[in-house]
Amino acid sequence: MTTGFDGFQASGGRIGEIAAGGDRKFVIALARGLEVLRVFTPSDGLLGNQEIAARTGLPKATVTRLTYTLTKLGYLAHITRLSKYQLAPAALALGYSTLANMRIRQIARPHMQALANYSGASVALGSRDRLSLLYVEHCRARSAVMLRLDVGARIPIATTAMGRAVIAAVPEREREFLMRHIARREPKKWPKIRAGIERAVRDLETHGFTISVGDWQKDVAAVGVPLIPPDGSGIFGFNCGAPAFHFSRDKLENDIGPRLLNMVRNIEAELAGR
Repeated sequence: MTTGFDGFQASGGRIGEIAAGGDRKFVIALARGLEVLRVFTPSDGLLGNQEIAARTGLPKATVTRLTYTLTKLGYLAHITRLSKYQLAPAALALGYSTLANMRIRQIARPHMQALANYSGASVALGSRDRLSLLYVEHCRARSAVMLRLDVGARIPIATTAMGRAVIAAVPEREREFLMRHIARREPKKWPKIRAGIERAVRDLETHGFTISVGDWQKDVAAVGVPLIPPDGSGIFGFNCGAPAFHFSRDKLENDIGPRLLNMVRNIEAELAGR
């Protein structure tokens, strides 16, 4: 079975499994088309049919029909000179509409900017997308040495403070599901990754936040806090991070972590209308 770019089975396998489960409401053709759109990322903005087929696990002939259809509908643009495709304005409009109607962003931003200014770091809001966290809002201090991340950036769920906060906050059954897929993707690193996740679960229970110092990138230090909105719109994660020289572990544990937790609780209260 081909492995998808984010650690789950590639779409050919995932879609086939769902279809084999007898879900009559599941539209396979639509699912395949959406999976094609998913493979385009900030680092892979131009892809040919063969590359798309490799990333999705779908037959190249199927991919060719899908990219043709998506181009006709305005979701992809074909770059003839390169024989490759890129996302087109119709796809951009979908993403923009999603962000514009995400109420949590509007409520969270002033709180995030205040913490970013205080900490001299960056504060981000992310939502889980399979085995990644996708930044949907990001604030930075004017004078800080910033990490090169912004809205639309992806970070791994297993080794980052935000990702571990989300894993620690989901129901145990879902956590076990995620951990199985992470282990499948990173078999050699799994013992260390598992220890980090288990520590995050304990930290969230004890302190209300998680910490990652050098676990994702050796020069990055951050704290993370989850938030589950009362409207059932899914689970979100917040982080406050900076280059490791900017934050000592003591500062993360006794200053930034508690402040981030307090910030999230205030956002949670506003979302609930209190």
